[in-house]
Amino acid sequence: MGSDNSKAVVELKEADLFVGHTPSGHPILLDTDHARNSAPTPMELLLVALGSCTGVDVVSILRKKRQAVSAYRVEVRGERCDDHPRSFKRMEVHHIVTGRNISAQSVAQAIQLSEEKYCSVAATLRPTAEIVSSFEIIEG
Repeated sequence: MGSDNSKAVVELKEADLFVGHTPSGHPILLDTDHARNSAPTPMELLLVALGSCTGVDVVSILRKKRQAVSAYRVEVRGERCDDHPRSFKRMEVHHIVTGRNISAQSVAQAIQLSEEKYCSVAATLRPTAEIVSSFEIIEG
């Protein structure tokens, strides 16, 4: 691996509870005890990682296209394989853009650019998971 700025460290705290330290030094709790459910699971963090990675791209591109975005949300659903290692086989990414006179063509182009060029999380997941995107525009 590269330098320490690309190294994450994960430590066991108690049974099935870990604390991860990101390369930039931010701690994240992870819990795989579904009964306790005190923190996200690693697979849940993958959903958040995909949503935030593409979301940053889409909002940035829409701003460059001078779209008047007043709110933005992305919802990510993952469908996992039944057999271990139970990887994601399909991920659905739904972008909800709120604003004034938002161009559907601009939103579609922003999503396409994120998917095909900029989103490193999608590029990492795509070899094993089908990623399907959709969007809706809310006037306001």
